Amino acid sequence: MGDIAGKVDKAFEASSVSELADAPVDALQGVSAADAEHLKAAFNIKTVRDLGTNKFFLWAQAIAKLAE
Repeated sequence: MGDIAGKVDKAFEASSVSELADAPVDALQGVSAADAEHLKAAFNIKTVRDLGTNKFFLWAQAIAKLAE
């Protein structure tokens, strides 16, 4: 992942990877509070860890990789 600090909001740049995993999903750069609310409503995603381990996102990623 290289520069993790460049992928999160400034407030989370000094966070450890463990802290980032448990941070709210809108800690990710480009994910707004409204986006986070939509993810929570649709998939019960509340944290970065939830997003990274969501089965639908993992299935979509696997399909995309196989299609390459």
